[in-house]
Amino acid sequence: MFQEDLLDKIMDLPDAPDLVRKVADKLNDETQRRHKFYNDIDEQMKIEFINGEIITHSPVRREHNEATGLLYQLINVYVRKNKLGFVGFEKIMTTFTRNDYEPDIVFFNTEKSKSFTKKQVLFPVPDFIVEVLSDGTKDKDRGVKFTDYENHKVGEYWIIDAEKEVLEQYLIVNGQYELNLKSSNGFVKSQVIEGFEIPIKAIFDEEHNLEAMQNLLK
Repeated sequence: MFQEDLLDKIMDLPDAPDLVRKVADKLNDETQRRHKFYNDIDEQMKIEFINGEIITHSPVRREHNEATGLLYQLINVYVRKNKLGFVGFEKIMTTFTRNDYEPDIVFFNTEKSKSFTKKQVLFPVPDFIVEVLSDGTKDKDRGVKFTDYENHKVGEYWIIDAEKEVLEQYLIVNGQYELNLKSSNGFVKSQVIEGFEIPIKAIFDEEHNLEAMQNLLK
């Protein structure tokens, strides 16, 4: 609806053709910079290409790293055990129409991941994404990324606040994200990773994580 309203406003402008040409020129320049970005990617750095800008991320806090690692372990073990697809973390460059992101955790189903190669660097839009908030990323995680993931029909998006130990689970409903769960207690059940259900505490606590891991391996 927003895009249609914006298009209508542009079409009402007498200089719409000139405006469209200027936008096209800027996007062409952006495409060239994006190709250079691909050639210059440093495997040692967490870096993204967002709306024409190269975003380099600062080192994360321990709580961020631990939450990412604990959750990744659970998802990866479950997906591998049940042969559901591929799970990646931290340095998986996912390519969207205009932007390139390196989410904290991503999941691709079997159909999408069966063609992946060992030397692959760029990956398609994931089916499931997790972002763990940090001071430097929270605005984008809730802003441009949220909108882009939604527009590209990423079926499930988890936003994790490691400091407050809270999980938000968003699901695509009628083409838009709806908040399905926001909690620091109880269980979360994925709608995209079939059968994957864990206690939320397992994302933040090693003992709960170990117990959840044992249950997933049964």
